[in-house]
Amino acid sequence: MLYFPCRHVSLPSATEGFSMSLHITESVVEGVTLLALSGRLATGGATKIVLNMADIDYIDSSGLGTLVAAHLSAKTAGASVLLCNLGHKFNEVMQLTKLITVFDVYDTEAAAVGSFATSRAAGN
Repeated sequence: MLYFPCRHVSLPSATEGFSMSLHITESVVEGVTLLALSGRLATGGATKIVLNMADIDYIDSSGLGTLVAAHLSAKTAGASVLLCNLGHKFNEVMQLTKLITVFDVYDTEAAAVGSFATSRAAGN
């Protein structure tokens, strides 16, 4: 069994009932990508979620499918998932696939966060 170097990602967060201290370790074994999750992942009923995509430099169809599944799961639970900071290539993919019409997309994190206050003021 061959193991390749792992990439580690830690996602600490604690805001408005959303608690996440998640560690993701990515490795490749015999051509298979393994994502090992450890830590704590609990949304605590969070209904306003912004995914900052600034550091996403590539997304494939499986990644897009995961985003759509997250969006649909959130919507079913009465929550919202917004995207922000899409890079040029990622934005092109979203345009080509027409997924740009499915998600609420904002240029900045601040604009995405502010949109919740705007929609609340409009009675949505």
